[in-house]
Amino acid sequence: MVRTDSGDVELRRLGEETLRELLATAVADAEPEDVMPPVAGPPGWTPARRDAFVAWHRARRPGLDGPRAEATYAVVAGGEVVGSARLARRGGAPGELETGLWLGRSARGLGIGTAVLRAVLAEAARAGARAVVADTNSGNRAAIAALRRCGAELTTDHETGRVAARLRATG
Repeated sequence: MVRTDSGDVELRRLGEETLRELLATAVADAEPEDVMPPVAGPPGWTPARRDAFVAWHRARRPGLDGPRAEATYAVVAGGEVVGSARLARRGGAPGELETGLWLGRSARGLGIGTAVLRAVLAEAARAGARAVVADTNSGNRAAIAALRRCGAELTTDHETGRVAARLRATG
């Protein structure tokens, strides 16, 4: 658990109740394209998108050693689910994991993203990783700031606007 201005922040593995809370947070406080892979159909949180969101997270329950080689976590701040973080094996360098996270709009700008990233780095170290990689776009100033605060080496592709980050996993 990490303490921020907005309270304690922790990563919680997803059980059914936590997954229901995560879906409720996503529907109330985020756009589908910000929190999940694309799903065909009309915009918004349609029943098909809600089902796809739940199925996507359930498929990752076995964790890093499961068939998807990926684990997702609910981000809990001040006792409430406010977003999600993930770690994945992606065939990169040995000892390297990939991460990504999203926070609901109401949880942004409170220092939670940096706290989550620190918790993810600790989780990666416990899983035996030496490094964690992430990518974002150059317009995502909050993500870039959190990555910098956690010591990321950043590389920007000026043609595409993509920013690649490499961090040391820390326990």
